[in-house]
Amino acid sequence: MLYGKRIRLRGNERSDLPKFVEWLNDPEVRRYLSMSMPISQATEEQWFEKMLKRPPEEQMLGIEIKDGEGWRLIGNSDIFEINWRVRSAEVGLFIGDKSCWNKGYGTEVMRLLLCHGFGTLNLNRIFLRVDPENLGGIHAYEKAGFVQEARLREADFREGKYSDYLIMSVLRSEWTPEK
Repeated sequence: MLYGKRIRLRGNERSDLPKFVEWLNDPEVRRYLSMSMPISQATEEQWFEKMLKRPPEEQMLGIEIKDGEGWRLIGNSDIFEINWRVRSAEVGLFIGDKSCWNKGYGTEVMRLLLCHGFGTLNLNRIFLRVDPENLGGIHAYEKAGFVQEARLREADFREGKYSDYLIMSVLRSEWTPEK
């Protein structure tokens, strides 16, 4: 497990899938994700089986927050598409539990993923894609150290219109580990 100040990241379990289905079928949660259709439990189970076949470094990590004496799942995150030759990877996250939105958890998750990516995986560049309308996400990523480096024009089609993606990244030379 990877521990932050208020969160931890841990491997996903099959028992997490009903919660993911619930969250991903909420249009408000799904709004800025790269998926446009509701999902079934069967579809999520197929995704889980495929995810387990990915290299360990690229498997999804559940996001949990301290809840009393235990931990409560609030979302999902990952480092993926690792290119070991150039030491680059993409990151992503979603907070499915809407009661946890706008509380700084996204920033903390990204900081923890950067620490893991640079400190453990020895990456040199970590990037993400974000919808320019996702102002909360952009703010969280900037607080974690990401800078905008590109705009992919009309790179997605959702809700009847084309939309851009912003590419944001952090280089190892720009990253400062949290104390």
